[in-house]
Amino acid sequence: MLSRSTSKFLFLALVLSLLFSAGFAQESLKIGVVDSNQILQNSIEGKKVMAQLREKESNNQKKLAAKDEEIRDLQKKISTQSLTLTQEARLNLNSDLERLRTERQRIYEDNQRDMNETAARLFQKIQNEVMPIIEQVGKEKGLEAIFDRQNSGVVYFSPSVDITQDVIQRYDDQKAKQ
Repeated sequence: MLSRSTSKFLFLALVLSLLFSAGFAQESLKIGVVDSNQILQNSIEGKKVMAQLREKESNNQKKLAAKDEEIRDLQKKISTQSLTLTQEARLNLNSDLERLRTERQRIYEDNQRDMNETAARLFQKIQNEVMPIIEQVGKEKGLEAIFDRQNSGVVYFSPSVDITQDVIQRYDDQKAKQ
């Protein structure tokens, strides 16, 4: 029995040979490539989303910094007063310190979850708005396939098949009209 990697290699070789033999019998396949990351970074709407996310992250960092300051203050109080505190008072302060650390961790996790959900929602919105534009550009240019550079595993492509700037321009124009 063939190993799994050998089977995959043979299957891939078979598929490629069929594609190449069919490809020589037909016209060449017209493809396009779009870079979704570049759309996020360079389109007007993408820049707005990235600014929103940076502002949200900054606010989250301020909340964490405030909680860190509370923790440091309490740690300082415990260390400076450790000799004069009763055992009960020391236990209460240590309990408060653990509570603050737990709150800080909860705030951090809540912020991370919220950032991930917000980013996913905003990126999905842009993707949904850009997809019809990509399809329109593909039809106008007579493309048979369009690959997303970020998600398709494309390692190299000729700049002549890159439709990203055209998509960004049309997306910006569409958003300006709204």
